[in-house]
Amino acid sequence: MMDIVLASKSERRIELLSKYDIKLSIMPSDIEEVFGFESKAEINAMTLAFEKAWDIAKKVNKKSIIIGADTVVYKDKILGKPLDRDDGFNMLKNLSKSEHYVITGFSIINRENNIKLVDYEKSIVRFRELSDNMINNYLDKGEYRDKAGAYAIQGIGEILCESFEGSYSNIVGLPISKLDQKLKELFKRGLL
Repeated sequence: MMDIVLASKSERRIELLSKYDIKLSIMPSDIEEVFGFESKAEINAMTLAFEKAWDIAKKVNKKSIIIGADTVVYKDKILGKPLDRDDGFNMLKNLSKSEHYVITGFSIINRENNIKLVDYEKSIVRFRELSDNMINNYLDKGEYRDKAGAYAIQGIGEILCESFEGSYSNIVGLPISKLDQKLKELFKRGLL
């Protein structure tokens, strides 16, 4: 059984990984999430994913496999987690009747074997046209808080989405299929 430490408190990532035959430990990183807005969205997501994983890797047994991840929404600029309701409204208004990218950077670290992998997955999400009333009704539910782009496709936020291309689990917060492939390449065993 694979022993994985997830450097995240994200309920979505915990739920995604908990389905598999692994020994999962949760140890959230407390690094400050700061975007280098001059960098590409992919670079930002991968940098934060690595920083989270490395922060935890220094605190646990060298044999542990650490996974860090960071998800960003990108449309013309990086849309991180909204600062407040108004910021959330503006993000959703910007995403209305258009498509955007959801990029999850992830990192796998194992100090025993000197493994430090960083990668990402990118999906496209198309939003339907959102009226101000619909946006406000969604914001009233509170789901937008602590969510990149101010929505959660796995929650009631699915009503905002018209369609998507790519990995659904990536949009939720962790590209499971790609992560499994990388674990198999590095450790000769995956999540199943």
